[in-house]
Amino acid sequence: MGRLFWKFFFAFWLSLLLAGSGVGTVVWLHRQAEAETETGPALSGGPRATVMLDAAEVFLRRGGSQMMREVLREWADAPGAAQLFVLDDTGRDLFDRPLPGDLRAAWSAGDFRRGPQSAARRVVASDGQAYTLVARFDRQPGHGRPPRRERPSPAQPILAGLLASLAFSAAMAWYMAKPIRSLRGALRAVSDGRLETRVQPSMGRRRDELADLGRDFDRMAQRLQAQVHIQQRLLHDVSHELRSPLARLHAAIGLARQNPAKLDMTLERIERESVRLDELVGELLTLSRLEAGTPGGPPETIDLIEMVASIADDAGFEASASGRAVHFSGDGEVSAAVQGELLYRAVENVVRNAAKYTAAGTSVEVRARRLSSPEVFEVVVSDRGPGVAEADLEAIFEPFYRADNNRGTSGYGLGLAIARRAVSAHGGQLRARNRPGGGLEVTLSLPL
Repeated sequence: MGRLFWKFFFAFWLSLLLAGSGVGTVVWLHRQAEAETETGPALSGGPRATVMLDAAEVFLRRGGSQMMREVLREWADAPGAAQLFVLDDTGRDLFDRPLPGDLRAAWSAGDFRRGPQSAARRVVASDGQAYTLVARFDRQPGHGRPPRRERPSPAQPILAGLLASLAFSAAMAWYMAKPIRSLRGALRAVSDGRLETRVQPSMGRRRDELADLGRDFDRMAQRLQAQVHIQQRLLHDVSHELRSPLARLHAAIGLARQNPAKLDMTLERIERESVRLDELVGELLTLSRLEAGTPGGPPETIDLIEMVASIADDAGFEASASGRAVHFSGDGEVSAAVQGELLYRAVENVVRNAAKYTAAGTSVEVRARRLSSPEVFEVVVSDRGPGVAEADLEAIFEPFYRADNNRGTSGYGLGLAIARRAVSAHGGQLRARNRPGGGLEVTLSLPL
């Protein structure tokens, strides 16, 4: 499961905990109010009322009304003491004290539980007389227990849960919508042609799927920018390469019109330039097909060692005319299902390129072998030419690129570009490095 899942999970449970805490608090207050209503004012007096009534009951049963009078005098002098009324069957206090209004109403109704701050008990004294003991607490602000709470509304738990849900929903919506808005703005910018747009800076320190999406978007935009730049440069280079043979064709045609006596020479020149144009267009079509990922045909199983040996033999025969040689080393058999024509052209371009640039009187070394770990077929082509500047080792695989020390040679600069794309189409790599002592070494690695 992704990182967003855990963020949603913990946010959901945090929202539930907060909502549950709010609802629980409201329910607790509701229960407190219900408890006060159910138990009535006897609880409002608390333990003090119970202790006072218990003591008064003992005094009244053991010592009678006389002892009760003495005890009431002492209690009356105590600071902060509760009022204790001892009422006979007629409702008259033992001390003939006037009853407060709420106690008179409670006596008339026969229910002392209606008194807001009183507790009552029926007791039979030692002389057989029945009395009603009533403990009454006159509260002052800041003393005793607080007034009874009002019962909370049933809508309060719902409101607490709703507020918690709304707060977390808003927070999660903002957290999710912020990177989406950044991506939306970046997509608009890219669609308007601003390929340099990136969204990773606006993502901050996020570490989730949306941040991964932002990084993928940046890679896509960077790749698009590079591809558009390559296409623009390719169009420029193609127009430049086509302009020279077309100019020579126009010149040859003009010369033939001006001097018909040189028609044969002019036609030969036109034929030569037409062949060059045909080669250039063919290489451009091959490069375009490779970049588009269009396969050249169904794979065929061939012996790679034999293929490389055949290419080295043909290149060596051609190079011998200019005082150069191509030496091949490799034995055994390495069979693989590949795009035969495509891979053949890739190896041929590398070998012929080395044979063209190696110094006169030197040889090109072509080594083919199978590596066991990992299973890779490797071809190493080494020459003794001028080499390439370190900064140009990657650029030589770009279309129409020529190193500064090779600009006077023939060709269009498409051979190595086609070779790298052909090898990449097979999942392999094509790398170049300068040899110690001079020359270039190109390594072709093809996974088996």
